[in-house]
Amino acid sequence: MASNRRDLIKMTHEERVAFIDSQKSLQVATINADGTPHLTTLWFAVVEGDIVFETFTKSQKIKNLERDPRIACLVEDGEKYEQLRGVQLNGTVELHTDPDIVHGYAAQVMKRNNPEVPAELLDDAALAMAAKRTAVVVKADNVVSWDHRKLGGTY
Repeated sequence: MASNRRDLIKMTHEERVAFIDSQKSLQVATINADGTPHLTTLWFAVVEGDIVFETFTKSQKIKNLERDPRIACLVEDGEKYEQLRGVQLNGTVELHTDPDIVHGYAAQVMKRNNPEVPAELLDDAALAMAAKRTAVVVKADNVVSWDHRKLGGTY
């Protein structure tokens, strides 16, 4: 039996992978120059076990990550307390500005989030986007998860 509530609600590795795969939006927190958090939501993909996304190179999140590569990411869902689930990842990032590399990651993000669109159209769009974007690969050092459904309605 689990020794505490935290242990009761923690997801297994397999549950975390399945949960992340089932979600579309990723909340991303970076650190502004004045130390305050900068929080955004965007689409993502999982590539070789890492969360990846791409965004405009001139965006605030990229400027923050160029200065300080630390990041926090959150994938979550649930409308009621007893249904809340989430995975939080803390770590650092690898930034890629080479258009060929960005194109590859952008194509994966677009394919994952637009499965109804023909692959060649997505690839063309990803190629067009790559020149002005940076790909971000999250290297998680710490992963925390919770699934309140495991409590069976008890608190």
